[in-house]
Amino acid sequence: MSDSPKLTHLNAAGQPAMVDVGSKTATRRVARARSRVVLGPEIIALVQQGDLPTRKGPVFQTAILAGIMGAKRTSELIPLCHPLGLDDCQVRIEVDGPDAVLIECTASVTGKTGVEMEALTGASVAALTIYDMCKALSHDIVIQETRLLSKTGGKQDFHHAG
Repeated sequence: MSDSPKLTHLNAAGQPAMVDVGSKTATRRVARARSRVVLGPEIIALVQQGDLPTRKGPVFQTAILAGIMGAKRTSELIPLCHPLGLDDCQVRIEVDGPDAVLIECTASVTGKTGVEMEALTGASVAALTIYDMCKALSHDIVIQETRLLSKTGGKQDFHHAG
């Protein structure tokens, strides 16, 4: 048997399958993910005057709530993810330079499987919400670099070096 990495969501016949976590021990698991949204200097200038109010509500507050909701519903969106009752989910949004914002989502659970997908989904949904709420001001908004920053508590910890 090879020690090279292999896809975990395929059964012996090569068909899609949920990973069986029944024999795993529940541990505290935490994952952090980040998305960057390039809004442009004009929208950032408006945001820096305070959370940008729109007819749909304040942009950042709404995006934070959407990110948390997205993280909680990850298993409904990603077919082979296990449903998890998150212990905690935090979404932070901060201005990044003259034209962008960074969204960071941290999800945690005490369970048998990790929360990377929940953190990534939370950051992604928050980014999409910012796009949705600001698109009336510009269609040049770019969502970029959604990535896992760290995960702990499973078989192997991970920390992004950058």
